[in-house]
Amino acid sequence: MKIVVLAGGLCSERNVSIVSGKQVYNALRKKGHNVVLLDVFMGYEESPCNIDELFENNYSFAGDITVDELVPDLKAVKSSRKNQSDCFLGDNVADICRKADITFLALHGGVGENGQIQATLDMLGIKYTGPNYLGCAIAMNKGVTKSVLKQNRVSVPEGEIFTPADKENGAIDKWNNFPCVVKPCNGGSSVGVSIVEDKKDFDKAMADAFAWEDEVVVEEYIKGREFSIGLIEGKALPIIEIIPESGFYDYVNKYQAGKTKDVCPAELSEEVTKKMQSEAEKAFKALNLDSYARIDFLLDKDNNTYCLEANSLPGMTPTSLLPQEALVLGTNYEDLCEQIIEVSLKKYK
Repeated sequence: MKIVVLAGGLCSERNVSIVSGKQVYNALRKKGHNVVLLDVFMGYEESPCNIDELFENNYSFAGDITVDELVPDLKAVKSSRKNQSDCFLGDNVADICRKADITFLALHGGVGENGQIQATLDMLGIKYTGPNYLGCAIAMNKGVTKSVLKQNRVSVPEGEIFTPADKENGAIDKWNNFPCVVKPCNGGSSVGVSIVEDKKDFDKAMADAFAWEDEVVVEEYIKGREFSIGLIEGKALPIIEIIPESGFYDYVNKYQAGKTKDVCPAELSEEVTKKMQSEAEKAFKALNLDSYARIDFLLDKDNNTYCLEANSLPGMTPTSLLPQEALVLGTNYEDLCEQIIEVSLKKYK
């Protein structure tokens, strides 16, 4: 097959996406496919010669980018673009994708995961991996996700959504439930997320979260164990437990090797395992997801489960969770990439 892997973009998870993209690119090449790895934002800036040659030569834009402890400088990324237009799609991206049998979306966060790129590709007649635009849009907004899940009787932490207007009318000052969790409404990779113990820390956490976007979720803090469940075609994979070396499962603990211990299958009773997997499958359906996704949970000391969020394009880096879960079932990384393509193509039959 001719496959384009789209990575990069212009959001806080840019480097994570590029590392995912490189892994997927290498895996699909090993399986014998002709693969092009493109930065969705930078595009292919040279004069477009014969696009077929890009596939024959297995073109890749990625160099030695890794995920370090700092979020990428997006202003620097934007200023380095030769074409300084405001168009999200880089030069020749659409034309190259149209030549492929399918586009593998190795994008995370922002436009790549909120349904906008999916809707754009739909209008261009380009086939892509992962859920449809509506499922992505619902799952990306944590406030909407929380509302939809509550309506479908999936347990979630109690909380509120705040906007800059709430600074002016004093609504934010009324929050007095500590400890609590503060996070950007549409963010990913735990960027801008804080666990807050008191009012002083709360004000700083809100300022940090508002620096990323204009909607912020504040919710009750639930002390418990952290879990994640990948799903393929709505069917739950083995549960993985996430045990950070310190703190919570933040940006550093997610992507720096050795910072987190992952246990899969998670050490849970059969009853709790079935309950959490059932909740994940119910959430997948309620959020209008398809193809594949990953859903995160907390489990408190009384074995109550709380759904935290859904990831419509789960990470595919060397430390990512979905590949670890698939491996327990005997599916290696290369086969998982092909399986994702296979289930995603069903949307177009």
